[in-house]
Amino acid sequence: MKEVLREIGMIARALDSISNIEFKEYELSKGQYIYLVRICETPGIIQEKLAEMIKVDRTTAARAIKKLALNGFIERRDDENNKKIKRLFPTDKGYNAYQFIRRENDFSNKVALSGLTESEVDILFKLLQRVRKNTEKDWEYVKKGNKRIY
Repeated sequence: MKEVLREIGMIARALDSISNIEFKEYELSKGQYIYLVRICETPGIIQEKLAEMIKVDRTTAARAIKKLALNGFIERRDDENNKKIKRLFPTDKGYNAYQFIRRENDFSNKVALSGLTESEVDILFKLLQRVRKNTEKDWEYVKKGNKRIY
């Protein structure tokens, strides 16, 4: 069997490492940029949905969100109907960093996909979406305290 997940992991770690180095000038620590991007793309998202979107547990998301708020990238606002719910919004500082992150992402996509035809990129995208959906099923299952049977 080909080690597809190993290849995906190496790509993800390399891109994450590059991003962590390049985003230091914005004082974004490891992995925080992922949260900031999703908040900028979905202003008003709640923490639980953000954690689900990124595929992390709520505690991990809470730590990252707290740091982003402390560093002035995002702000928490009360929900209009339920004061227990805090909605997340980017600040001007956060939105400015997001613009840089988007440019880096576009560049990384261009580099990573160079040499592939548009058709190959479409096929790769569809296949990776299927892999993600398959993986999400197990993620949901294990997240609820279940164990997979190998």
